[in-house]
Amino acid sequence: MTLTFGIYPGGLLGDDKGIVHPVRPDLPDRITDALDTLQGATAALSVRAYRSFAATVTPQPPTPADPQVYLRHGRKLDLVLQFREPSGRLDGWLEFVRETVRAHGPHLASLQICEEPNANLPVVDGSTPNVLDALVQGVIAAKQEARALGHTLAVGFNAVPTFHPADTFWTELAARADARFLASLDYVGLDFFPDVFHPIAASQLAGAVTAVLTAFRRTDLPKAGIPDSVAIRVCENGWPTGPGRPEQRQATTLETVVRTVAALATDLNIDGYSFFALRDADSSAEGLFHHFGLLRDDYTPKPAFETYRRLIDELGTPSAVFAR
Repeated sequence: MTLTFGIYPGGLLGDDKGIVHPVRPDLPDRITDALDTLQGATAALSVRAYRSFAATVTPQPPTPADPQVYLRHGRKLDLVLQFREPSGRLDGWLEFVRETVRAHGPHLASLQICEEPNANLPVVDGSTPNVLDALVQGVIAAKQEARALGHTLAVGFNAVPTFHPADTFWTELAARADARFLASLDYVGLDFFPDVFHPIAASQLAGAVTAVLTAFRRTDLPKAGIPDSVAIRVCENGWPTGPGRPEQRQATTLETVVRTVAALATDLNIDGYSFFALRDADSSAEGLFHHFGLLRDDYTPKPAFETYRRLIDELGTPSAVFAR
């Protein structure tokens, strides 16, 4: 089973406190060249991007600012719509979702409704009131609009691993997940970063990845009534370099994670993997969040860049543009 690969090509990102701004601007020509190299001549590659909705405050800036400039050689968007309205009111949210489908539908591979709705952190949607209603109604609205316009984009949402036995996200979702929602849902994504915030020995990494993905499929999703026929995908995964974190280990960690995901793809119905991120926010900084890139902040490649290119070539879904 092949995987559809993707990557977030922007420089701006969020950490546990707020927004991290890159020390160098996005350079579309350099980013496009890097995406072309990763994609190669035969593989598909999705471009991950983020747009934020808020009616009563200034929303977070979209990132990358103009992702459509990167959509050549058949690349399409993996677009995330964040619900960031602090009041939790849905006024305008569903029209925002529908308008996005109307405006970007032909360029969308997938549309993710909400970002990490089960994570209570400042920059993600789990900290926003009423996020579960925004999630369920947003998925339904997106699929309705896509079907009405004849677009075949995949509609879904994502989450982070659940480790606390008292967590109620999935059972609360089940209370809202009616037949319309389940009929509209094409995938559920998982954001996870093994050996980043909690160290894992290299010899145990594959087992840890297997355990998290298996629990997501066999334990978490059934609590919400989501069947095995709905694909799961890795929406964000990465390993930062920096002080005490060698660049070569980033490459070996990436290889282990991707090969483990690919080995589980058939059994767990996994259809994709996206790396976070293309380049560092600040390669000279000390913080973890500044060093997630396959490229340094000056666009020079780390060893993991070639590793990801090779894995995409070997395990990736063929692109219709280049298929013979």
